[in-house]
Amino acid sequence: MSKQFDVIVIGAGPGGYIAAIRAAQLGMNVACIDEWKNAAGGAAPGGTCTNVGCIPSKALLQSSEHFEHANLHFADHGITATGVKMDVAKMIARKDNVVKQNNDGILYLFKKNKVTFFHGRGSFVKAVDGGYEIKVTGKAEETLTAKQVIVATGSNARALPGAAFDEEQILSNDGALAIGSVPKKLGVIGSGVIGLEMGSVWRRLGADVTILEGQPTFLGAVDEQIAKEAKKAFDKQGLKIELGVKIGEVKAGKKGVSIAYTTAKGEAQVLEVDKLIVSIGRVPNTTGLNAEGVGLKLDERGAVVVDGECKTNLPGVWAVGDVVRGPMLAHKAEEEGVAVAERMAGQHGHVNFNTIPWVIYTSPEIAWVGRTEQQLKADGVKYKAGTFPFLANGRARALGDTTGMVKFLADAATDEILGVHIVGPMASELIAEAVVAMEFKASSEDIARICHAHPSLSEATKEAALAVDKRTLNF
Repeated sequence: MSKQFDVIVIGAGPGGYIAAIRAAQLGMNVACIDEWKNAAGGAAPGGTCTNVGCIPSKALLQSSEHFEHANLHFADHGITATGVKMDVAKMIARKDNVVKQNNDGILYLFKKNKVTFFHGRGSFVKAVDGGYEIKVTGKAEETLTAKQVIVATGSNARALPGAAFDEEQILSNDGALAIGSVPKKLGVIGSGVIGLEMGSVWRRLGADVTILEGQPTFLGAVDEQIAKEAKKAFDKQGLKIELGVKIGEVKAGKKGVSIAYTTAKGEAQVLEVDKLIVSIGRVPNTTGLNAEGVGLKLDERGAVVVDGECKTNLPGVWAVGDVVRGPMLAHKAEEEGVAVAERMAGQHGHVNFNTIPWVIYTSPEIAWVGRTEQQLKADGVKYKAGTFPFLANGRARALGDTTGMVKFLADAATDEILGVHIVGPMASELIAEAVVAMEFKASSEDIARICHAHPSLSEATKEAALAVDKRTLNF
């Protein structure tokens, strides 16, 4: 006999587990299905973000940054540190523990909010009276039914044609987070978020890192001025980035990986590395969902087709996160999960794609929200721009990290903030002020007139807002 629920959520990543909890808080009887396993075979909810994405990568970035500070920057503070070594195994173990804490936290939240969790793979069986039948395949098979279903199955790393992931030499983000020792030479294909973050981790620990990027420009989605500033910093650090390349044959052998490529100038080159990280994007994960069995519409990429409210073509079936259109960001998935749960309860859930922040957690960090200067020019929007360098910020000087700047873009007529772009220390935290301001349709003058703590990095945002009108308080 099947178990009956009001809502079944397939997937317990950021979109799925948040949707399940919010639906339960709104009085619904909720089940959530997820197949992620830890090393012991136990449940590991949290999806890619918690297990092989956002959380573990930040743990490794933090460890590697401590190591680099100890080796290169402690002396500036009068601290003598000699013989500093990195125990990679311990670093990886710490990362795994951070992941487990997050897994356990989600399981606790399910219990606290009375969400019934099923460990296994969820898939559609058929439509039934009043809803859908869902099969759970795991240690024990279960059959569930619900009036409404939320698909939150996330995404998978895109493999390079002819170079399948073996997670030993040719690595996805999964393998890149579990390298057992520092490679002498590390290759990365793709200079996006994963490529830059993982490249930064292993460069700090001593690897010779080369990033090969097919696009002719660096970080094409980022404001051009900010991207150029970031590129200068990465070049100075020794992160080798080649743009406009065309990847040829990739061969993995006993001694490492060989990557044949053509440079932007048309020159044939071969890069020999110990390990290769491939970070060329992600694809929606709908394999095994049995979408065709119930007529759930997918697009040419395999993503679930949804409308502006995350409704699919099937009544009572919704989809959120990486498996649908829009940016593949954990916080975007969370917002959609909350919105869908509230819509099912008859409320008016809201997601504003224009105020979703983006962050790259390198050093310097890169963060932005809204439109870039090149987008405004292309759209014919009249705007004003203001910038302020961290070099002139007292807190940044005290931190010993004055790289980068804050940039404001505002409507030339109304002064409404159209975009804010930051490269520099703690950009991931500073961008939140801009998100709040844009969500409430604030002007650059609003930010300029708000009292910011002194000394703080946030003063740079105030100064950039002042600079929109060619003013400054920094003497």
